[in-house]
Amino acid sequence: MNSASATARRSLIGRIFFGWLKLVRHMAPPTLFFFVGFNLILWTTRLALAEHGIDVKGFATATVAALLVGKAVLVTDSLRFMARFDGAPLIQPILFKSAIYWLCVFVVRLAEALIHYVIEHGTVGGFLPYLVDHFSWGRFLFIQVWLMLLFLLYVTIHELDNLFGHGELRRIFFRWNTTATKLTRRRRVRLLARLNRLTAAHSVAEMSAPGSAAHDELVTILNELADQPGSKPRG
Repeated sequence: MNSASATARRSLIGRIFFGWLKLVRHMAPPTLFFFVGFNLILWTTRLALAEHGIDVKGFATATVAALLVGKAVLVTDSLRFMARFDGAPLIQPILFKSAIYWLCVFVVRLAEALIHYVIEHGTVGGFLPYLVDHFSWGRFLFIQVWLMLLFLLYVTIHELDNLFGHGELRRIFFRWNTTATKLTRRRRVRLLARLNRLTAAHSVAEMSAPGSAAHDELVTILNELADQPGSKPRG
């Protein structure tokens, strides 16, 4: 009985750990991306203001903001409507997801301002007049504009990674020799586009039928995609 309880407990701990690890892996890319992005913004702002004798600090704020964005992406991605434009031209999911992420962070940042106001004044009343008269809207909107630009860049990279296959962009940027594989990369992109048109024009049954034009084209595309970078296409 004790052995069974210990096994069940270890199994539960394992499920909790792997569930936590999955969440961390989901949060890590956007958090790291925005950590770098926010600190670049902070660094360039510091350079611009240094000649005026203004010292700008905010590494901790940039780090917390990156964690906040990572959490927002994690929560937002769990919503079903985020996949609404996944079958549409790439520009639509990029703009849609960027806008949703941006709006989510916008609401969270306003909520954060509300929490600080309540801690300082002990009441919710008067928060709206405070927003109008005393809130630093210039700084707030400055950050929101940069957030939108960073979200557009992040979502574009994420959607391209999903389109080419998870990890394919990393392979292209960091593993393939640029000179040797320039034509190969171009050929792979064209083959993927050709495969997309083929699947849109023909059913699975048509492509599965040996001897059909769709089947022959599918086999040709798959053979070429299976070639290693730098090798010649198979005959």
